[in-house]
Amino acid sequence: MDKTKTQRLGLPNLGLGVGLRSKHYSHLMHNDPVIDWFEIISENYINNFGYSRRVLEHVAGMRPIVMHGVSMSIGSTDPLNLTYLQQLKDLANFVNPVWISDHLCWTGVAHVNTHDLLPMPLTLESLEHVTERVNRVQDVLQRPLILENPSTYMEFHSSVLHEWEFMTELVNKTGCGLLLDVNNVFVSGSNHGFDPEFYIRNIPHHAVVQIHIAGPTDCEDYILDTHDQSVPTPVWKLYRLAQELTGGVSTLLEWDANIPEYDELVAEVGKARQVLLGDYPDVPVYRSPYLNAVSNPVDHQLQITNG
Repeated sequence: MDKTKTQRLGLPNLGLGVGLRSKHYSHLMHNDPVIDWFEIISENYINNFGYSRRVLEHVAGMRPIVMHGVSMSIGSTDPLNLTYLQQLKDLANFVNPVWISDHLCWTGVAHVNTHDLLPMPLTLESLEHVTERVNRVQDVLQRPLILENPSTYMEFHSSVLHEWEFMTELVNKTGCGLLLDVNNVFVSGSNHGFDPEFYIRNIPHHAVVQIHIAGPTDCEDYILDTHDQSVPTPVWKLYRLAQELTGGVSTLLEWDANIPEYDELVAEVGKARQVLLGDYPDVPVYRSPYLNAVSNPVDHQLQITNG
């Protein structure tokens, strides 16, 4: 993969990366990382000055680091958490990340954190609301904010924009970058009945600086974004399309449960090289073994009314 072919917002193509997880700390403290870069969950290292911080410092001395957050709640109606933003900035001063990312979602309201990435109402009003907040965050962090498309399981009746339209307008209004999670596009497309290829073809490709790949779970009535399996063939196909359209951007394998040994993780993300040559792994979407035990499956067509 050519790491210098394409620049996005002045940000380089870092190559192939994995998430820095505690399961692999010991291995990484005593072995070469092999892969090109690491993504950290920002919240795991904020105000953490123990062994995790020592590992992070060690790894950052060998490979580029990207910070990926789950608590910014950019879509919430609560005021922006300026204490959290300062903590992000302090961590960035320590680790010197290539960029900082979070999700186009809200994670709580009334100062209560749900610890979940909740879907946005895709309206003109919420677009203006998020635009103002992204601009403020970028002013605080003094760098572009990179936003990821989340996986979703319900939609708002009030939405008047498709997610790819919303993200395009947000990029135009703020200059933010995009973290394109092709697994999330596959999951949401399956749950809501849109064409994931159409989605990927209609985002602003110049703004994409990173791609996520992961393995979801087929729960029959919906696809769940579980990050606990090998990347399936349809997600790999979307990945290749996205890389062709963007000209080549940083790739990150997400694997957050049932985490394999480090060598297996590296081998999984390494499949991307063959995929870009048109050689796709023959991997079906993992099917939940508990389907028969679920008596009342979630109706993925349920919609939330705004307000």
